[in-house]
Amino acid sequence: MITCFIRYEIDPFKKDQFAEYSSNWGQAIPRNGAELIGYFAPHEGSTTTAYGVYNIENLAAYEVYRARLAADPLGRENYAFAKRERFILREDRLFLKNVSLPHGARVQP
Repeated sequence: MITCFIRYEIDPFKKDQFAEYSSNWGQAIPRNGAELIGYFAPHEGSTTTAYGVYNIENLAAYEVYRARLAADPLGRENYAFAKRERFILREDRLFLKNVSLPHGARVQP
């Protein structure tokens, strides 16, 4: 399992549009093959940094997922919404693997 962290730089005057965009992904992402952890919008501190986070099996599954998402009616609509409204100024993806123990697990001596 890998986790995709999407870091967004958003227009601070268009937080409502980013919230709508995030809500739409809340429906489209799970039905197209990824486990959505969530979208996180600015609350305190930075007014321009936001994140989207989801788990996917591996990079091969990610490629299949991206194709399905692009073909999904809500996915296509959401991409067009972001392009039209221009609330995303920058978007970066980073794939990480969890290498820590589960919460509360103890290493056996």
